[in-house]
Amino acid sequence: MTVFKTYFKIVKKYKGMILLYTILLILFSGINLSTNDNNTNFTKEKPNILIINKDENIGITKNLIHYLKKNTNTKEIENKEQKIKDALFYRDINYIIYIKENYRKDILDGKNPKIDIKTTKDYNATLASQILTRYIKVQNIYVKNMQNEQEIIKNINKSLEKQAKIEITSKINTTQIEKMNLYFNFASYSLMAIIIFIICFILTSFKNKNIHKRITISSMNYKKHNRIIRKASLLYVFIVWILFSLLGLILLKDTLLSIRGIIYMVNALVFAFCSLTIAIMISSLTNNKEAVSGIVNVVSLGQAFLCGAFVPTQWLPKNVLTLAHILPTYWYIQTNELLKKLEIINLKEIKPILLNMLILILFSILFIIINNQISKRKQKIE
Repeated sequence: MTVFKTYFKIVKKYKGMILLYTILLILFSGINLSTNDNNTNFTKEKPNILIINKDENIGITKNLIHYLKKNTNTKEIENKEQKIKDALFYRDINYIIYIKENYRKDILDGKNPKIDIKTTKDYNATLASQILTRYIKVQNIYVKNMQNEQEIIKNINKSLEKQAKIEITSKINTTQIEKMNLYFNFASYSLMAIIIFIICFILTSFKNKNIHKRITISSMNYKKHNRIIRKASLLYVFIVWILFSLLGLILLKDTLLSIRGIIYMVNALVFAFCSLTIAIMISSLTNNKEAVSGIVNVVSLGQAFLCGAFVPTQWLPKNVLTLAHILPTYWYIQTNELLKKLEIINLKEIKPILLNMLILILFSILFIIINNQISKRKQKIE
């Protein structure tokens, strides 16, 4: 009981650090959650696109541009690569369409030329893609069966005038799901930092030479002492997870009490346990608190940047994401991203999610094995 009380006395000593990372999570979540209005009503929306035309603005090419302008909000941006990239990054535009030179001639010759695109991969970009794809499909049908350009254009426009009846079949509140996803993605940084920092500092405190000698000469069995430390660490991790879940409940309200929300929380719990095993492994490497502080900053911040906690994974380079596969946070965030995209939640659909959680558990086992090996080697040296 003395060891248990001492453990949480040390936790209390570092309450400022816990509060700091909790406030960071609240601030970040508050900013992101306030940027989206909760609107479940359907409104016809036009995506913002940029058309870069290198062909002559006549005939089929002119008709394609006219159709796109009619069904989207076309933006005028200076034709410089950096300015175009910035506009795409800041969502000033959702979709860029590059019409190549000789596009009209190649279409009439039956070559089916490719139209290059760049996209933000969000809802508006998908809508722009559907608008373009619809036109291209209709155009290809008439080009195959007709020779006269004016007749082709006339029939394309006639077919495209027919509007499909829109019916909402999904009742999912995508805005709230996006908010929940943002909250839990950023929580990976706060959760890992709070768990690793505090547990590493506690374990290094117990490994202090004077304290270690007192434990050795005390009546308590050393194995029992370690068992109590492990139980206290598990309890601390569980308390932190409860704190973050309650915070999520305050910010996200009833959304978190759905099946989707519960899976988000379970994923966070598995990730919290994995963070605990990382903390134990780091504490085995060194007893120097300054060194621990540096290692923990690299581990928590590094994973947050590389795995998509701060920057969405779609904006990260492929080589960075390839490297991120060896980090636990990557699999945690991938689970969150899969959950965000799910429309129907059943056993078949959540199999990839369960697989990601299993990978996190395997990471935890690996860190435990590494920790045991380090501890054995240190015992032999001592």
